[in-house]
Amino acid sequence: MPFIDLPDRIPGLRAQARSDQPWYRITNQAADEAEVMLYDEVGGWYGATADEFINDLRGITAPNILLRINSPGGSVTEGIAIANALRSHPANVTVQVDGIAASIASVIAMAGDTVRMMPNALLMVHEASGLCAGDATDMIKMAEILNKISDNIAGAYAERAGGTEAEWRQVMKDETWYRGDEAVKAGLADEVVQTSKRGEPVTEPGEPEPEMRKAFDLTAYGYNGPKQAEAPKPAAVDPEPLPTLIINVESALADEEIVKRLRAMAGRPPEQASETPPENAEQAPLDDTGAADNAVEPEPAAVVEPDPVDEWAAAVAHLVQPKPDPWAALVAQLTHSTSAASSATQAA
Repeated sequence: MPFIDLPDRIPGLRAQARSDQPWYRITNQAADEAEVMLYDEVGGWYGATADEFINDLRGITAPNILLRINSPGGSVTEGIAIANALRSHPANVTVQVDGIAASIASVIAMAGDTVRMMPNALLMVHEASGLCAGDATDMIKMAEILNKISDNIAGAYAERAGGTEAEWRQVMKDETWYRGDEAVKAGLADEVVQTSKRGEPVTEPGEPEPEMRKAFDLTAYGYNGPKQAEAPKPAAVDPEPLPTLIINVESALADEEIVKRLRAMAGRPPEQASETPPENAEQAPLDDTGAADNAVEPEPAAVVEPDPVDEWAAAVAHLVQPKPDPWAALVAQLTHSTSAASSATQAA
């Protein structure tokens, strides 16, 4: 029930209420968002005046404000002052009804750029009420003030949800309670926060976790969770042996083609064929002069002109000579011995 400020309140009562725990709290959730928690009555005899709230609100420089409400309402004038301060703040204001936003607290909720209902949260609207002491004239005057205040509240609902003040006055006279989806349907809220199976609000990737859901951080006490069992080290695997090249010299030297290639690698010319003709070779008959009848006179050797000497090539020839290959020299000795033995066998 909202409280109307009366001219003859008990002196010191409000000051005593201020000395208790504040009815709101402002904290910085992140560099770009400040969280304001309104979790008590608004103003009145048991709350604080709006000047404290507004002074703290001026200190918020973050571009976003998350206003979380769980309040049954309170003083109409204090609530309207708070709502106007939120509307005037340059930050983007998101109102989140955590439990209930009733009476003037629902009017404060209308000041948000976005209004969202948490699961099972409620929003309630009703007519303004107050106390009055005096004669009939005072009572009539009080009734006129209450009607004006109720019209003012209805205007806040109509501005956000549409409709007329008269239509919302009828809704207020019926003291209407809205659940989350009903508040969205009526236009008083924009969305209902969806939750996971465990009842935790579903947050977008990168969105900061709400403070009420943060787990107690034990890392401050050096606890980093249960010790994980060390994985067994993999068994040592012997490296694969390098490939080995085996050459059978005896079989290689029996192949004349391989011998020729080895001689070429060694830089030695092949052995000249023996001048002695084989025994079974046919010989042509000789004439009186000792020459064969059908002997063919050898053709004169062609005169080969020497190539012109390239002085530059001769100067750098020693630079491009291949280095001796010790393997080729070793094989050359083997092939030379085998060739000499073969020639001796044929000569015998």
